[in-house]
Amino acid sequence: MKYSDDSYTTNSKRHRLDFSLLPYKKLRANVLHSTYLHIKPLGIPLIQKTTGSSSDSIHLLPYKPYSIGRNYSRCDFIFEDHQISNIHCQILFDPLTKKLYLCDGLFFGSTKIRVSLNGVFVNGVRVAKGEVVEICVGDEVSLGCGSQGVCCMGLQIGFCLQKVVFIQEIDDRNIVGKHDVLPTDCVPVGYASYALASKANVLLNMCREILSSNHPVSRIHKCVILDYGRGVRCHGKIGVNEDFNFPVVSVHGVQSGQKACRKEAFLVEGEPVQDRECDFLKDVALAIEVETCHLDGKGAEQVNNDGASHENGVIAIGIEEALSQGFISKEVVGLLDDTMKKEDRTRVVPPPGKKFVLNRLASEGPPNFLEDPNAVSLQEILYPIETLEQLFIATFTADIQWFLSYCEIPADLPVTIACHNAERCWSSSPDRRSSKPYPDFPNLVVVYPPFPEVIAFGQDLRKSGIGCHHPKLLVLQRRDSLRVVVTSANLVAGQWCRVTNTIWWQDFPRLDVPDYLSLFTPISAVGNNGHLISDFAAQLAGFMASLVADVPSQAHWILELTNYDFKGSVCYLVASVPGVHSSRIPCISKPKHFLGGDCLPELCHFKPVGSVEASVAGLSHLFRTSADLNGARLKKLATYLRKCGEDVYGMSEVILKRDPNIPADANAVSIHVPNPENLSLGECVQLGFIPKNYAKWVAPLSDSGIFVFSAYIFPSEVLSAALEGSGSKVQLILHVSQGPSLSVIAEIIRAEHVSAICSLIASLQRCWGIWRLQEVLGQFKWPEHLETDFVFGASSIGSINAKFLAAFSTAAGKRSSRFTESEESDPDWGCWSVSQELRNPSIRIIFPTIERVKNASSGILASRRILCFSQKTWHRLKTMGLLHDAVPYPCDRIGHPMHVKVARRRFQSRKDAPSFGWVYCGSHNFSEAAWGHQVSGLLGKKINANKSYSSLGSRLHVSNYELGILFITPPPDAQGKINQRTNLDDIVLPFVVPAPKYRPADKPATPQEMREALIEQTKCRRDVCEAAKEVDEWMQEIPEEEEVIEATDFVVKEKEDEEAYAEKLWSQVDSAENC
Repeated sequence: MKYSDDSYTTNSKRHRLDFSLLPYKKLRANVLHSTYLHIKPLGIPLIQKTTGSSSDSIHLLPYKPYSIGRNYSRCDFIFEDHQISNIHCQILFDPLTKKLYLCDGLFFGSTKIRVSLNGVFVNGVRVAKGEVVEICVGDEVSLGCGSQGVCCMGLQIGFCLQKVVFIQEIDDRNIVGKHDVLPTDCVPVGYASYALASKANVLLNMCREILSSNHPVSRIHKCVILDYGRGVRCHGKIGVNEDFNFPVVSVHGVQSGQKACRKEAFLVEGEPVQDRECDFLKDVALAIEVETCHLDGKGAEQVNNDGASHENGVIAIGIEEALSQGFISKEVVGLLDDTMKKEDRTRVVPPPGKKFVLNRLASEGPPNFLEDPNAVSLQEILYPIETLEQLFIATFTADIQWFLSYCEIPADLPVTIACHNAERCWSSSPDRRSSKPYPDFPNLVVVYPPFPEVIAFGQDLRKSGIGCHHPKLLVLQRRDSLRVVVTSANLVAGQWCRVTNTIWWQDFPRLDVPDYLSLFTPISAVGNNGHLISDFAAQLAGFMASLVADVPSQAHWILELTNYDFKGSVCYLVASVPGVHSSRIPCISKPKHFLGGDCLPELCHFKPVGSVEASVAGLSHLFRTSADLNGARLKKLATYLRKCGEDVYGMSEVILKRDPNIPADANAVSIHVPNPENLSLGECVQLGFIPKNYAKWVAPLSDSGIFVFSAYIFPSEVLSAALEGSGSKVQLILHVSQGPSLSVIAEIIRAEHVSAICSLIASLQRCWGIWRLQEVLGQFKWPEHLETDFVFGASSIGSINAKFLAAFSTAAGKRSSRFTESEESDPDWGCWSVSQELRNPSIRIIFPTIERVKNASSGILASRRILCFSQKTWHRLKTMGLLHDAVPYPCDRIGHPMHVKVARRRFQSRKDAPSFGWVYCGSHNFSEAAWGHQVSGLLGKKINANKSYSSLGSRLHVSNYELGILFITPPPDAQGKINQRTNLDDIVLPFVVPAPKYRPADKPATPQEMREALIEQTKCRRDVCEAAKEVDEWMQEIPEEEEVIEATDFVVKEKEDEEAYAEKLWSQVDSAENC
C-alpha cells in the first residue's frame, strides 16, 4: 500500500457528466486503491453513517459514489440540517488519475433524480445540474449556501479539503491449503516472480516519494510496510526490520485458506495507544493500522541493542516506543481509534447509582466510558445487544431507521416504540393505536398512546387538543436482569450526539418466582426492617400500562415486570399521564358487596390494591319522563339511597352484578342500589351499567377470582342526574382487592387476563405530576431555615404564573417558615401561598439568555429547535427576578445546546456538613402541561374531604405524558425512613450553580428573540423571510411545549359511545325488573 500526500492546489475543473469518469484502462488485479480525505467542517460536523459520530476524515474506495445528505438510510455521510436534501451531492474517487470528483445530486442516477434544492458550491461557485467538478486540496465545498462568509441562515454547512492521502494495496499471497497453518514468511511455489514484481512496484513508488521529498530522511522514517492476513485473529505490535530499517507490525501467524496483503503507508504525528487484540473477520478496516506485517519473509536475526524481543522473526516494540522514534503518529492512532469505535463502545457500563450522567457528545470522540464515567453513549447503554430478549422505548420524536442502523438492532428482536403522533394519538379508533411500519423488522411495533377526550377541545377527540407524548424511557429485558433507562433525550441522532441530555439507568435482578403484588405496592409500605419499600415497580407498571393498554399485543410487558426485583431501586419514579385526575378516596370501611356475590364476608380479609374512577352508563334510561311518568322509580331510588346512608366522603356502596346472558356483551356488568332493609330478598333499583371499556377487563378478572370489585357512588350526584335527565357523567368508584385466585395466578392466567390486568393497572388512580411530587416529598419534613437553593432548569418554560409557582413549591415541601412547626391538622395550614410567592419568589428558573444562544458554537438554529419560552410568559415573570442564565457544566459543553430538565432543592446545616434534599431529572419541562394544574368541578366539595391533596386542588389537569426520577437524600432525622444515605452534592448538575442572575439587559432565548437574532446575523437578506418561515415550520413539527388553556370548571358529559352501549344493553333487559 502506498500513501502519498497530495498537498498541491489547482483550479477546479468542470465538465459535463459523461463516461470519462469510468475506468478507461484495466487496473492490475493485484493492486487495490483507496484514499483518505482529511477535511475541516465549516460549521456543523459531518457524521459518518457507519459510526454515527462526527469525523474529520473520509475513506473512499475507487469508482464508488459516496452520498452526502440528510437521510441516514440513504447517505454515507450526513449533515443534520434542514437545508440539506435527503441526498444532496455525491463524491467519487478515480484511482487512475488520482482525482476526486463532486456532483450535485447523483453521478449515475436516472433522469428522475433531482439535484439538491439549495445547491452545491465549490469555492463559492455553484455546481450546475449535470456538471461534475474536480476538487483539490484547499477547495471549500459549501452545501445550501454559496456565501463564503456567514451563511444567510447564520451557519455555514460544508467542509474544506485539507489533505488527500492516496493508498495502493498489493495483493501478494495466493490462497493456501484449507487446513494448513503457514508462517507469514511462507510464499507459495510458482508465485515468487509475480510477488517480486509487485513488491518491486511498491518499493519503486516509495523511492520516488523519498527522492521528491524535501526531507528524505524524515520521509524514510515515516514509511511503513505492512503485511496482513485477512480474517486472522492476531495481536499486533509495531516493530523494526533490520534489513530495511522500516517500522513493521508483527503477526503470530496466518490462518490457511486466507489471503495476505502488503501495504506501503505514510504515517503522521499522533498519540500512543495500547496494543489490542482484534478480529479482522469482524472489522477488516483495522488492517490498515494494526494487522500483520512481514517484509519479504525475512525478519531480524538478532535482538537489537535496545533489548526489543523477537516475535516471528520480527523485533517487536510497543506502539508507545514506535511513537517516540517517530515511526507512527497521533493522527494515525486517531484513525485507529475511529475504526476501533465498535470495540470501544461495546463495553458493559455500570449503572450510575444515585446520580445521573450526561450523554457523550460527538465532539468528545469515540465512546469510552472508562475514560469518562460521567458520559455515556446510546450504544454503551444497550450493550450487549445480543443478550436482549426484548426492548421497550417511549419517546417524543423518533428516527427509528437511524436507531435500528446506528445501534445495530437485530431484525428479529421484539421492539416496542411508543411515540407521539398528533393524528393517531387523538384518534378514537383502536386500529390507529399501533402499526408495523418496517417489514424487515417484523417484531417492531410502534404504539401511539391515546389522549383522553376530557382534555380535548370541547371534550371532542375530533377537535384534538393540547397534549404531548413526551417521555424518554428505555426498558431492556434480558434473561437475568431488567435495565430501566430514564433520559431527557429523544430517539433521534441529534439529541444523543449533539445536544446535552441527562441519562440514568439501573439494572434489576431476576426473581426466582414472579412477584405480582409488586405491581400494587403503595408508597407507604414498610418492610420488615422498618425501611420504606420502593413502589418503583408499581409506578413503572402504571406508566407503561397507560401507554399500551389499547394495544393488547403489548400488554405482556406489564407482567414481565413481575419477574424482576425492584426493591433495590435508588430513586422514585415521577410520571404524568394526560387527563383530569381526581384525588384518591381511600376505602375506610369494609365493603359489603363484591362482584360475584351479594354479600361475601369471607372476602373481607382480602387486601385492597387500589381504586378506579369509572362512571355509570345509561342512568337516564329508567328515570326519563317517558319511562317513569309518575316518578315512582325516582322516588324509590331516593328512598333506597337515603336508607343506605353515606360515609365521611359522601359516598354510598352499590351492588355490581354480572349479566353474561346479554347477547350485546358477554362482559356486561350492571349497577344496582340495594334496599338495605330487604337485602336478603334482593330488592334493589338498577342504575345502569359499567361502561364497555371497563367491563371488558372487570368481567374476566372477577370471573376468574384474580381480583374482586366493590363499587361506590355519590347519592346526590345520582339523584341530580336522574331528576334532571341530563347527560352529565355520573361518577362510579371501583375499589379493587386481591381475589382468592391471585396466589395461583400463574396456573390460571390466560391471554384475556394479561390484557385485562394491563387495563386494570392503567386505570388505577395514582398521583401523577405535581401530586406525585408531593406524595414522595411529603414523607419528609424539610427544614426551611436550612435551604440553600431551589432551582429548576429546563429547555422549555410553559405558560406559568405565581399560582403555578406556589403550587409547585408546595408540592416540593415548601412551607411558610412561621408555620413550619405547626401542629395544626389541616395540611393547608402553613402551605406556600400565591401571595407569599409574589412577595418572596421561592424558586430560581434556569434558562439560557439570547446572548448565550447567539454565541454558541452550534448556532441559533440548533437551539431554536429545542428551546421554548413564550414572550408573554417572559413579560409576566421578568419583574419577579426568577430568571438565571443556563451555563453548561462541565465547561467542555459550553456552546452546545442543553435539553435537560433538572430541579434541585438543597439544604445544609453548616458548611462542613453533608448536604441533603432532592434532585429531579427526566422529561418534565417547567410547565403546567407537564406537571398539571388545579381545576375544580361539581364534586369539589365532596372530594375535598380527602385532605391529602386539598392544597393543590380537588382535580389535576395534565396534558402530557412525562417521566422522570427523583433522588432523595433525606434530612438527618429521617434516616430510618429510607434505605439510602448519600451526600446530595454527589449529584453534579448539568449547569453551573449558583447560576448567574439575569442582568437588566438580559433576555431569555424566546422564539421571537432567536428569530430577530437570525435576521440580525444575516447578511444576505433576500432569503431571510423564507428561512425564518422554514424555521417556524420546524417548531410546528417539533412542539416542545404549548400554552395550556386555563380551565376552572369541568362538567363532563357522558360519552356518546357509552350512551349507545347502554341503550343496546337496556334494549335486551326487561326494564321493569328491578333485580
